[in-house]
Amino acid sequence: MRITRFLHNPKVTVSEMAETARRRTCETARGRHVLAIQDTTALRVDEKGIGLSLHPVIAVDAGDGSMLGLIDNAFLDRKGGGRGSRKERSFEEKESHRWVLGAQSARALVEAGAASVTVVEDREGDIYESFALKPAGVEVVVRAGQDRALAGGGRLFAKAEAYAEAGRMNVALPAIPGRKARHAPLSLRFGTVELPCPIRHKQGEAELPKTVTLSFIDAREIDPPEGQEAAHWRLLTTHKIEDIEAARRIVGFYRKRWTIEQVFRTMKTKGFQIEALRQQEGPLQKLVTAILIAAITTMQLVAERDGAAGRPYGDAIDADDADDLPALERVCQSLEGKTQKQKNPHPRGSLAYASWVFARLGGWTGYYGKPGPIVILRGLTEFHAIKHGWELRNV
Repeated sequence: MRITRFLHNPKVTVSEMAETARRRTCETARGRHVLAIQDTTALRVDEKGIGLSLHPVIAVDAGDGSMLGLIDNAFLDRKGGGRGSRKERSFEEKESHRWVLGAQSARALVEAGAASVTVVEDREGDIYESFALKPAGVEVVVRAGQDRALAGGGRLFAKAEAYAEAGRMNVALPAIPGRKARHAPLSLRFGTVELPCPIRHKQGEAELPKTVTLSFIDAREIDPPEGQEAAHWRLLTTHKIEDIEAARRIVGFYRKRWTIEQVFRTMKTKGFQIEALRQQEGPLQKLVTAILIAAITTMQLVAERDGAAGRPYGDAIDADDADDLPALERVCQSLEGKTQKQKNPHPRGSLAYASWVFARLGGWTGYYGKPGPIVILRGLTEFHAIKHGWELRNV
């Protein structure tokens, strides 16, 4: 009944929920080099892609890959029938506008004092406006999704073939359907390309530069296992690439795009099961936004399970709740054993301390392996049930 009233309360809005999360993210991002990773995932769509989708923008530390929080999120309601009129519609009326809006929301991190901000997008974000309309102080890395014509002649993909190999790097490829996890050596080539503005400008739209000059990196796996397709990424970026170390860094930025896939996984079948939600639109968007924030919190706890960054509890969870920390410490005492191995090794008030408690509540024994997002999510849910009883102790 409480959650139903919350979801149907007109004073509760998706924008306010996202803004509250963004403010905390901005505080955490201060002084850091941040990756603003954005992507789209389906919520309720049919086989033709028609229906409701979610497009979040998350903040990730560019150095250690830890989750910092939510920057923004938007919902796309695809009704179909718009393909035939796409040439008549302005850019602001098209779904692709979401990539520019997502990058603009990342500007808040710059204003909050982030050392630098780089927006990371997959192939669907490969549109001219992503580069031409990027906010001041924000850089962009996009996986090339189309073999563009170049200013002065030639094609983008052929350009990379003319580059000499600049160096190599090794990356870990995660397991996906049809591919086992493996370590892959990559050959790197890079150079500079100039892209011409597409001829599709409409009256009233923002003027676009005639060309944009970008760095182009071609990263290709060497000798993949027999029967396996070689990993191959063509990356366009507004960062200047002057040496092999800079190229490796940009490939590393793109590799961290996988973090948003982990958020989606936590939201879906393996975690919150948003596919099973039956709420009507309006309340549905509010519930999905709450689940998105909870999934990101879970990922923050996973990233800090070893206490490597020494992050405080308030980086991920509202530390202003007076009952949170006392309840957490009391639950921790009930989970600890007599041996040192069975004690929580992290300092009280740290995010790692909470991560240990949630992992133990989720079924982790403390002895084997490391707890993943599903285990910590299970424990986080259990803790909230315990805390509810804690809050009722004086009623």
